[in-house]
Amino acid sequence: MDSRIEIKVTNPKKGDNVVRSEAAGSPPQPSVSSPSHDGQGRRLLEVEEDGQSDSRRRGQQGRRLVNLVPSKIWVPWLVPAFVFANVVLFLISMFINNCPENSDSCVARFLGRFSFQPMKENPLLGPSAATLEKMGALDVTKIVHEHQAWRMFTCIWLHAGVFHILANMLSLVFIGIRLEQEFGFVRIGLIYLISGFGGSLMSSLFIQSGISVGASGALFGLLGSMLSELITNWTIYANKLAALLTLIFIIVINLAMGLLPHVDNFAHIGGFLSGFLLGFVFLIRPQFGYVSKKHVPPGYIVACSKPKHKPYQYVLWLVSLILLIAGLTVGMIMLLRGVNINDRCSWCHYLSCVPTSLWSCKSQAAYCESIQYGNQLNLTCISNGKTGNYSLSGESSSQIQQLCSKLCSQ
Repeated sequence: MDSRIEIKVTNPKKGDNVVRSEAAGSPPQPSVSSPSHDGQGRRLLEVEEDGQSDSRRRGQQGRRLVNLVPSKIWVPWLVPAFVFANVVLFLISMFINNCPENSDSCVARFLGRFSFQPMKENPLLGPSAATLEKMGALDVTKIVHEHQAWRMFTCIWLHAGVFHILANMLSLVFIGIRLEQEFGFVRIGLIYLISGFGGSLMSSLFIQSGISVGASGALFGLLGSMLSELITNWTIYANKLAALLTLIFIIVINLAMGLLPHVDNFAHIGGFLSGFLLGFVFLIRPQFGYVSKKHVPPGYIVACSKPKHKPYQYVLWLVSLILLIAGLTVGMIMLLRGVNINDRCSWCHYLSCVPTSLWSCKSQAAYCESIQYGNQLNLTCISNGKTGNYSLSGESSSQIQQLCSKLCSQ
């Protein structure tokens, strides 16, 4: 005799999805209740488990929660690849830097050409600014006047020192691995790269002197996407308020750290805003109760189908996509025209550094007067008046700037 088995995905309310078998099912298990009949005379068996008692059938127990389509867990490989690439590029930058060739006071000199610049020049234990600029650091002057827009991407793979790369890579592992497991490498990779570009763009619009490197903008993009993912998929989460407050607390603390000097908080803010909008676009999940037809076992039909997404999810997706495209487009146009937003916003610089009695937010750029006779170079630091004589093997502006920085830091 044909029988139809009704498997309830959850304790259903009115309108929830129900998956029914079209063919004869397997023999009833011990936990299956006695058959009942639907309105058309077909026999229905309800799958039940130990738990709550059924008020209609004494001795029977609560309905089993059957997960027909378990969430796919992706094997993370892209985030570890990003970490590996950042470490390799840092080692390459140290090899190119070759501190012993240009300085007599390198840190950890036993490392040879991998030794670090003097602490007064780079307290993060890393290469010189000239080396980072050569490798693709963010430099607004070169982007605007020399059309080197590629620096907006290359800068997110470079780091100023050991402490810098250690902090960023640990954050990337803790945040990125979980996100890649849940959403896959394509979406997380796009969020990482686009957020990094968004951070570079905002940094270029506000800080147009000096250079900037680091993956912080991309990392803040991942944090922003976590927040928007929680908002757009609000209905499927338990303990929503606790999760939201915890995430907001982490974000606020990290942004507050950017108010310290020598930290590019504009890159953090730009990356966060980009990632926040990208989360609504890429990390949208189906609403609770939705069953995809391609995941329904053969011979089963979905008796009541819910739409894949709620209306507010579509609205957030569209608005976020429009704002993201418009923001990046307008920002690039302003940058290529040489616009400095600080000229039009008298208080915006406080978003990156707040001066206190403990520190100053003014940049300490090194400027020197130089006189060259053949391969002999005489430098005089304008800020402290110190003078030094150097022998040059060849004319190199980056080498001269490095010598100037060393002289002014003494």
